[in-house]
Amino acid sequence: MFDRLSRVSLTTAMTVMVIVPVVATIAGVLVVSGFMFTPMMGAALVVCALVGLVTVPFSIMLGRAIARRTMWEREAEAARRQLVAWISHDLRTPLAGIRAMTEALEDGVVSEPGEVAVYAKQIAQEADHLSKLVDDLFQLSRITAGALNLPMHDVALADVVSDVVAASRPVAGLKGVELRGDARTWPVVRGSDPELMRVVRNLVSNAIRHTPEGGAIAVQVDVDGPEAVVRVDDACGGIPEDVLPQVFDVGFRGSSARNPSGAGLGLSIARGLVEAHHGRIHAQNHGPGCRFEVRLPLR
Repeated sequence: MFDRLSRVSLTTAMTVMVIVPVVATIAGVLVVSGFMFTPMMGAALVVCALVGLVTVPFSIMLGRAIARRTMWEREAEAARRQLVAWISHDLRTPLAGIRAMTEALEDGVVSEPGEVAVYAKQIAQEADHLSKLVDDLFQLSRITAGALNLPMHDVALADVVSDVVAASRPVAGLKGVELRGDARTWPVVRGSDPELMRVVRNLVSNAIRHTPEGGAIAVQVDVDGPEAVVRVDDACGGIPEDVLPQVFDVGFRGSSARNPSGAGLGLSIARGLVEAHHGRIHAQNHGPGCRFEVRLPLR
């Protein structure tokens, strides 16, 4: 019996819970009146019918609302567990490397000055990776909690993109990827320089990560009506259409077309920061790869 009840939807259960008392009340009125139709019995039946007409639709709407909330909570919990698992993996990897290298230094396995310097550099790189991951988690927590208060002022968007492209070009060069920047106009928007730079940097870093050697990345700044537009085109090979709506979800790591790497927080943070600037961010397949487009209202 309980197994059958567990398979009944919440909306159906709440509707039945409302209908049963109404039907029982009508049956009681009929029994008390001896199944004789009287004005009082007619009035009682009308009242019961009106109660049913009001409560049944309300119970259906309430049941659906509770069911949606329950489903959302389950999905959120599943996403949280998945994110924790991913973050734990990303934390374990550099921590394991740091631990192994420090133990080698402590045990004297590595003693030559050159080797010690290499190990020290690798430890510093892993520590920097951990620091960036913690920063991403802190930024994401501020965004999701609605605690992101940005100091707004006039920002030349082309300057932001130019600085990010210049800083990212050596990284792209090491991977054999060509990185180009093009500002067709010089739009000015209301925003925060560090956060806008982080948006563009996250998009460019994501493009570099997923573009194979020999590919090219183009970053464009343009104006479309009342909006400033930043487009980042990569050569990742594209994303399946059914996966595209998920690219900005927390923990998204790509698909078979894009090698999964990182904690899956960069695009989520970029979306949160763009929305904090009253803008929009969109992804679509374009040419040999993907196009990530940011639209911000002009000053």
